[in-house]
Amino acid sequence: MRQAGVLDVGCHSALLTVVRQHPGLLLEPVFSRKVRLRLHEALDREGRLDRAGVRSVERAVAEAVAADPQLRERDVFAFATSVIRDAPNREEIIARVARTTGTRLRVLAGEEEARLAYVAARQWAGPTAGQLLVLDIGGGTVEIASGAGEQPRAVHSLPLGARRITRSCLPGGTAPSQRRLAEVLQHLCRSLEAVPYLPQAEPGGRVLACSKTFEQLARLAAAKGKAPRAGRQLALSQLRTAVSVLVDAGPSRRAKLPGISRHRAEQSLAGALIAQVLMEACGAKIVEICPWSTREGLLLERLGVPTSPSTPPLRQLIPTSDRAT
Repeated sequence: MRQAGVLDVGCHSALLTVVRQHPGLLLEPVFSRKVRLRLHEALDREGRLDRAGVRSVERAVAEAVAADPQLRERDVFAFATSVIRDAPNREEIIARVARTTGTRLRVLAGEEEARLAYVAARQWAGPTAGQLLVLDIGGGTVEIASGAGEQPRAVHSLPLGARRITRSCLPGGTAPSQRRLAEVLQHLCRSLEAVPYLPQAEPGGRVLACSKTFEQLARLAAAKGKAPRAGRQLALSQLRTAVSVLVDAGPSRRAKLPGISRHRAEQSLAGALIAQVLMEACGAKIVEICPWSTREGLLLERLGVPTSPSTPPLRQLIPTSDRAT
């Protein structure tokens, strides 16, 4: 019985997940351990992680690794997302974590994260999914992938993540005026307009949104309406309403809104603006919320699970409550 694991170190948590594969392509969780991080509070203006931030990464990795007594016997891939990947002191962080914990973090290019998110979304959607457009809003980057086969035909990674846009355009997570809000929207629109051959939603195809940002916005929208698939889909019209709600509420009030977590409240407005402009630019009127992304793509590939049209969909891989944040 094959097993594989991923240690995913992001801005808000370090998450170790181990799954095993049973005959018949059933995958089930074996072990999961999440350790909270607050790396967005440890970044300087250049995106460098300060000493306290580096120490918190060391502690989180050590705690996650120590929680699994059989880790040395498992096939575990440890990687860091954009908050560390894009830090000017990235090599120092990786070296210190390796020295103190024995675990060397790897970094994936944004385009590789987009590819893996597509692989995961393709498997989650099932063999009859056809054309897919996959959208993923992270803290530092936005990933876009599209295709109709096992691997995407096009992948893009853009420096338009929710944390990045909050820090550069919406300090404190608020828009001081309607003019400033319009300027941020214009910046996002121009950034996407500059992407050559930006993938578009196609007639008969499906658009899957694979990020915590989209998931929380869908929950917020669901609380405001009674759609038949509330929380599992997000329409552009609902998203625009959610943007208005977030504009009117400061970060402390947003944390009390349905679906918005406390540690993401500050960047939730930027995330909503990015989601709106991304859907508009890609011609997507509605997205389906997909609970799988880069991490699940890594697990699937490390287990050698095929993603061909004849492969049954794997619906029970990892509980969505265990997603890294």
